[in-house]
Amino acid sequence: MTNATYATDSDASAAALGRAAPAIELVGVVKEFVSHGEVIAAVNGIDLAIAQGEFFSLLGPSGCGKTTTMRMVAGFEEPTRGTVSLHGNNVTGVPANKRDVNMVFQSYALFPHMSVAENVSFGLQQRKVPKPEIRERVGEILEIVGLAGREKRRPKELSGGQQQRVALARALVNRPSALLLDEPLGALDLKLRQAMQVELKRIQRDVGITFVYVTHDQGEALTMSDRIAVMNEGCVEHLGTPRDIYEHPATRFVAGFIGTSNLLDGVVASVDGELAVLRTEAGERIVVPVRPDVAAAVGAKVELTVRPEKIVLHSKAPADTEGSVLSGTVTEIVYLGTSTNYNITTSDGSDVVVFVQNVSSSEDLVARGHSVWLTWEPQHSYAIGASAL
Repeated sequence: MTNATYATDSDASAAALGRAAPAIELVGVVKEFVSHGEVIAAVNGIDLAIAQGEFFSLLGPSGCGKTTTMRMVAGFEEPTRGTVSLHGNNVTGVPANKRDVNMVFQSYALFPHMSVAENVSFGLQQRKVPKPEIRERVGEILEIVGLAGREKRRPKELSGGQQQRVALARALVNRPSALLLDEPLGALDLKLRQAMQVELKRIQRDVGITFVYVTHDQGEALTMSDRIAVMNEGCVEHLGTPRDIYEHPATRFVAGFIGTSNLLDGVVASVDGELAVLRTEAGERIVVPVRPDVAAAVGAKVELTVRPEKIVLHSKAPADTEGSVLSGTVTEIVYLGTSTNYNITTSDGSDVVVFVQNVSSSEDLVARGHSVWLTWEPQHSYAIGASAL
């Protein structure tokens, strides 16, 4: 596999300026539509700075504004207010065909009567690039996407994953400063989609250009991204690395949307150094780390999250522990092969999910209706929202 040098004109411009201008920057971007006489904000004042060479994902449910945001970067939509810049140049109002970005959609839109090589070279031919350069660039990009040797095949002779690679190659061969991908793996089956996630990240690393990826699939975003912007109702609720967003969600929405999370409530009973002890309505204990910049007040109500895989399930009351301890009753058990999921209703009526890895082929630890105890270490509790410690 060749690691190509994939410099763009924008790279040279940024180097000449002697500064690392963001590949893509949105400042105060708002996009409003009028529907039945009512003004609706699809994107409601977002600020983003995406670095050169970064794999950046816009993640959120349908209707959250992620695709509209990408379309404004591409030039297919214009902001109602705010600016869009590429490598330090304000491109607000610049037509899509004048912007140094390419876009890949869920539908591959390949020409069925053309070969792989002809599909990939189409844009270069339209720009009247010399034929020897076209052959060189097409050969280079087909090797990068793993399609070398398939130049003469037609789209119908390729698998779905291979057709997706042709669409990627066609976009990348033009050497844009950024590639925008709108749910590009949505048409693939689960196994192929998972394989293509790894391939996409490898391709992005090989070509070294900025990828901006729109998806509603948390697994895709966590697998591929350097950073993720989690969007909800036109706003960015959390911007950070996959680990940061998963381990330390900024809001209740983010905690619930990224993976599976248990949301619990408690009242601060005492504070001891860097830890706060909370009491649930049933009087049981949850221990939460106290952030150094927040004054934890006794009596304050706190909402917190703990991930299912962090919780240890006990069939008997545990011995003394310095961490959190809750009791409850098993309401459902779901076997998933690599793990078993236990749904538990705690003593104060909260619903909690626990993931237990299946390290042996033995039967379930407990059965439905059994009383259980849940424990976890203090560092796995994370307070969220305005009441965060």
